[in-house]
Amino acid sequence: MKRVFITGFALLGLLKAYAQNEQADSTAYKPKKLKVDEINLVSSYYRQNGDNSAVTGGLGTEKLTDISNSIDLRVVKYGKNNIKHNFDVEVGVDHYSSASSDKIDLNANSSASSSDIRVYPSLNYIRENEEKGRTLGIGVSSSTEYDYQSFGGNVSFSQKTKNRNGEFGVKFQAYLDQVKLLAPIELRGLPNVDDSGNASRNTFVGSLTYSQIINKNFQVMFQADLISQQGYLSLPFHRVYFTDGSVHQEKLPDSRLKIPLAARASYFLGDNVIIRGYYRFYTDDWGIQSHTADIEIPVKITSFVSVSPFYRYYTQTAAKYFKGYEMHNLQSDFYTSNYDLSKFNSSFIGLGLRLTPVNGIFGIKHLNMLEIRYGHYARSNNLNSDIVSINIRYK
Repeated sequence: MKRVFITGFALLGLLKAYAQNEQADSTAYKPKKLKVDEINLVSSYYRQNGDNSAVTGGLGTEKLTDISNSIDLRVVKYGKNNIKHNFDVEVGVDHYSSASSDKIDLNANSSASSSDIRVYPSLNYIRENEEKGRTLGIGVSSSTEYDYQSFGGNVSFSQKTKNRNGEFGVKFQAYLDQVKLLAPIELRGLPNVDDSGNASRNTFVGSLTYSQIINKNFQVMFQADLISQQGYLSLPFHRVYFTDGSVHQEKLPDSRLKIPLAARASYFLGDNVIIRGYYRFYTDDWGIQSHTADIEIPVKITSFVSVSPFYRYYTQTAAKYFKGYEMHNLQSDFYTSNYDLSKFNSSFIGLGLRLTPVNGIFGIKHLNMLEIRYGHYARSNNLNSDIVSINIRYK
């Protein structure tokens, strides 16, 4: 667990030095030069267990641990006509170990795929005209790990209504990925097995949002997405066992269309309690339909301490290409034993603790927030996981 917090606490010293040297700012001052607006340091530890690994055909351990650290730096400046320029730079590094991925090579005690490091930087720019209530944004991102490389880009636009109580937004995202064709060891070199080079996978996302302040206590937001995926959508190291006992490489269609529709609402129950609700309906052309319902209730205990219990319920139908271990037959054109595509329901429950002391965290005034969250996830097919995260904000 100690590795979870190395990044965060190593940077605290730098932030403390910066805060001590920084002169006090006037709240009315709008900086003409780039100024640090906010820095978030996030560390988390995740672990899971289960018995339906897709690497071994729907049976076998899904034990996995992940240690994640990220830093998010936001800077701002005001240009001509008081146009606000926002820059957001984020760098994340995950280290994970996976018992199921280690079974790509059944004969090895430990293979290169048993653990990996993922690095994912991103850069976003938003130009905001506060007078007109209009924003334009653009961003780029990437993600690199042993068998996967992704490059992403996004553009966005939003416009507030005349009374500033509503806001319409549109966003387009694209991800251009390369998948390393790493097949199970016993299938390498066989006909019709993808086991060399790389394959492309492209994802395009269009989003429409509308948010509205109903009154001083009630706010809502609606979102509709259209997601199109093209290319190699299987995972080359997933095994599928047929009814005759033979083993095959997972095979899925080379296109997928997803449509999620969501609504979010916040109700301020007095000064100390907020009720936040969320619902999402999802459907795709692989036959999956799902429903997500989420509630979180932040409660202010004192002026600088609040707790946030939360609960999420999720249920989905199975993809038409899914069957379990030794259930597929030779007549199937597409097949998978990945239980993420099976029928299941799940619950995620947890608690957040948020501290915002007047004199700052650890006596550093600009470190104005510390949040600790813990959640437990349980799925109907015996997958379960736990996650704990820490977020420290400098502002």
